[in-house]
Amino acid sequence: MTEDRDEAFAAIARPRGRHPDKRLTVVRVRTLKTPGRYADGNGLYLVIDPSGAKRWIWRGKIQGKRCDAGLGSVKSVALIDARDQAAQFRREARAGKDPLGDRRRARHREENPVPTFKAAARAVHKDHSKTFRNAKHRAQWLASLEQYAFPLLGERRVDSIEASDVLKVLAPIWTTTPETARRVKQRIKVVFDWTKASGFRSGDNPTDGLTKVLPKHRGEKKHHAALPYAAVPAFILELRTTDASPSIRLAFELLILTATRTSEVRDATWAEVDLEAKVWTIPGARMKAGREHRVPLSERACELFQQARVYAAGSRYVFPGRTDERPLSNMVFLMLLRRMERDDITVHGFRSSFRDWAAEKTNVPRAVCEAALAHAVQDKTEAAYFRSDLFEQRRSLMDTWAKFATAKPADVVSIRA
Repeated sequence: MTEDRDEAFAAIARPRGRHPDKRLTVVRVRTLKTPGRYADGNGLYLVIDPSGAKRWIWRGKIQGKRCDAGLGSVKSVALIDARDQAAQFRREARAGKDPLGDRRRARHREENPVPTFKAAARAVHKDHSKTFRNAKHRAQWLASLEQYAFPLLGERRVDSIEASDVLKVLAPIWTTTPETARRVKQRIKVVFDWTKASGFRSGDNPTDGLTKVLPKHRGEKKHHAALPYAAVPAFILELRTTDASPSIRLAFELLILTATRTSEVRDATWAEVDLEAKVWTIPGARMKAGREHRVPLSERACELFQQARVYAAGSRYVFPGRTDERPLSNMVFLMLLRRMERDDITVHGFRSSFRDWAAEKTNVPRAVCEAALAHAVQDKTEAAYFRSDLFEQRRSLMDTWAKFATAKPADVVSIRA
């Protein structure tokens, strides 16, 4: 009798028309037991699982796609409440809204409270920590936000921050320290890109369009002060006679002859150097562009490495600092220039000296000169097809540069490589 009664109720509960309205009753919901799906109206269905569990679902189209949304168990959601939810879903779907997406976002907000700007910035910094070029860059990234952005934005929820708030951060430093301001703006932008992708805010990034309302930077871009290439041979002769330690003198001359950056020379290890093949391979982790860079070594560069081995005293570093476990300080070359009373030039400027020499005194193609400086190919299409590092052509160029830079000033002549 019980099974017959359930079947009867099930038959009554099945929709007679295509669009039934309130076909179910509280009694029927309670007594139905046959597994299946029973329509009530407005897309609301009672679903009875094979296990006997009963639940509500709403079925309809949201922005053109058929969707099913669970509304809860019969034990926790009454029929009248399920009808209200189904009707609300139907109205919002017909209005072109996404009630399921709204519900997911609301659940996400409950499970993941919207962070403050300070918390978001630190989370981004942690996520990106492995991609920074070095420890100094990693520290500067967060320190700049702590100094300039946190005082005004740090305790604010990221979904409450507007473009006007970011403008208050940037305006005081935009013209006084333009390079710092540009970096702070870029880092704030990354933080808000992360918060939007994480679902903590929507809409435009508050840094968008700020450059249009901030003052224009009219000043010329300042380049690193460089020594004219014709004066490089005399400088190297003077360098060799200074009272600096042998390791510092050797490292500085190597930097000039290889046209490398300060950190690339300071942090060089013996594992990177192959004197037999005359090549120094700098791993991508230590390069500005993040790609491995092979440096062809001239005869003089090889001599500098051989002499450095004497002073390295078994250290893994080619140019160890005060202890064998650490490289030279990042200030040693700058301090040496000051002792030489050469405040008119910079260490990095020797790369410009090399580039000017290569352009004016050789007929070497531009691509070879740029590869010698480990400059990335700016054109994305060209970079996609450019696979060679032009190593053999660079070897000839660096040999010629070393001969020029280490010649006696009176012997220097124009060179056509």
